[in-house]
Amino acid sequence: MRVTELIPSVEHRMRAYHELSARVKSMSKGTPPKPTITLSREFGCEAYPVAEEVVKLAEKATGEQWLLVDISLLDSVAKEHHIPEELMLSLGNKPRWLDDMFATFSPHWKTDSDYYRLLVEQVVMIATAGNAVFVGLGAAIITQSMNNCTHFRLIADQDFKVRSIARRMNIPKQDADIMIVDQQKERDKIIRKLLDADEHYPLHYHAIFNNGKVRNKQIARTIIDFVFGEK
Repeated sequence: MRVTELIPSVEHRMRAYHELSARVKSMSKGTPPKPTITLSREFGCEAYPVAEEVVKLAEKATGEQWLLVDISLLDSVAKEHHIPEELMLSLGNKPRWLDDMFATFSPHWKTDSDYYRLLVEQVVMIATAGNAVFVGLGAAIITQSMNNCTHFRLIADQDFKVRSIARRMNIPKQDADIMIVDQQKERDKIIRKLLDADEHYPLHYHAIFNNGKVRNKQIARTIIDFVFGEK
């Protein structure tokens, strides 16, 4: 039962990532930020299908390329560069406020591996460039103070999540039930430890969707309408 089976392939996203990296390096101080969307979810909700639909609709709305960002993409980029610090340098200079933002986090996260700090910096850099949809990564919390970012969350009852995981991973519902409970506990623990935050807190988000009652495409269309609709 591998959770990675729920994550889409990253190969086709690597070229878009490199193009975004080049754009970050060429951005001037006065360049207006492009929009960034974060999608948080309870484990078992169908965040990736929603995110893929959001990317498709965002590209249609803007006529520009968008990037779906998740842990598998960032892991692939880190492996490609061999040394994470080199990756960070390739994404351009850190915003001046980045260290101030880190200072607001719990002191406990600093005792963990440097990789997480680099991951956070990657999230900030990509969000600064915009035209990105984040799935997970604590991105809604990390980018909370960035005005170009809008934040959404998926929730659902346990029955929906069990049926969804069982179907997508082809496992018994009993196993799916156990996996959902264990993975959610682990995810909550990590976010609390590294970001001193609670992803369940509703005021982190511009909107929260019941994934069990609203179809994925409708959620994606509503997100796009919110982000690109009349202000």
